[in-house]
Amino acid sequence: MITIAVDCMGGDHGPKVTLPACRQFLEQHSDASLVLVGLPQALVEFSHPRAQIVLASEVVTMDDPLEIALRRKKDSSMRVAIQQVKEGSAQAAVSAGNTAALMAISRYILKTIDGIERPAIAGQIPNATGGATTVLDLGANVDCSAEHLLQFAVMGSALVSVLTDKESPTVGLLNIGEEIIKGNETIKKAGELLRSAAKAGDLNFYGNVEGNDIFKGSVDLVVCDGFVGNVALKTSEGLAAMIGNFLKAEFSRNIFTKMAAIAAYSVLNALKNRVDHRRYNGAALLGLRGLVFKSHGSADVMGFGFALNRAYDAARNNLLDRVQVRIAHAAPLLVATESVQ
Repeated sequence: MITIAVDCMGGDHGPKVTLPACRQFLEQHSDASLVLVGLPQALVEFSHPRAQIVLASEVVTMDDPLEIALRRKKDSSMRVAIQQVKEGSAQAAVSAGNTAALMAISRYILKTIDGIERPAIAGQIPNATGGATTVLDLGANVDCSAEHLLQFAVMGSALVSVLTDKESPTVGLLNIGEEIIKGNETIKKAGELLRSAAKAGDLNFYGNVEGNDIFKGSVDLVVCDGFVGNVALKTSEGLAAMIGNFLKAEFSRNIFTKMAAIAAYSVLNALKNRVDHRRYNGAALLGLRGLVFKSHGSADVMGFGFALNRAYDAARNNLLDRVQVRIAHAAPLLVATESVQ
């Protein structure tokens, strides 16, 4: 039985979205149970034989400063949900709440895996192959060293192996060109470390990739700092919104545009569904001694359901163990790079 702790109060919509998504999830997975964490009045009417209610007295809002979220709201639904993972009551936690707070609280309670300095956020962006490219970091670390990018690559490889069943996924380093001489000093050094890791058998390093390679699906995993990764994520979400708005606009014009839109509807709708960011919702916070997944704050029931499924798949396929094994295997290289600093 896979048990997931859910912060039912997090996100823009809170229980209005999380509770219906939880009920649908339980109906779809007979081998799963949920620990629902939230305010008493929000959870009083929810009942399911595979759902346990754990009450919290506080909520981390989307604009709470870290000091308040981490130090003052010690009985928040977010913190209590993560505590369930720490205590072994759940194998993973899911929240749509404040990203910075979720990362800080998760790191404080669960701690990081040996050999990892900074946890990173890893998510999927749809690509032209019909699948998705995993990208990290998506916003947790704006300034990254070359050593951090190496750690991200090792952790991300473990995640992709769970998502795709590929034992040795291809890894690309995001750069302004494919040539190894391009990029700033951090990127050049990261490239050297990744090539060394590939020679040691720790990674399947493809080489430098450019922004369009994310959407082309040139590699399974793209590594970058959190600033660039977050921009790429928002770009893909904007693309899905643009296609959806285009469809609505064409159907609302004159009879000729309506006829043209109807003729192309099946193709455009298929494209819209393929790039729908809700289908790829649920970003993993990698590098922690426990599984935590971040749902988009504005996710609807469908989107939050996909985040729950991501956490379920990660727990069922022992993602945490796989990350730890890969980190342990790469430890000699990681230790060597730390000693150089």
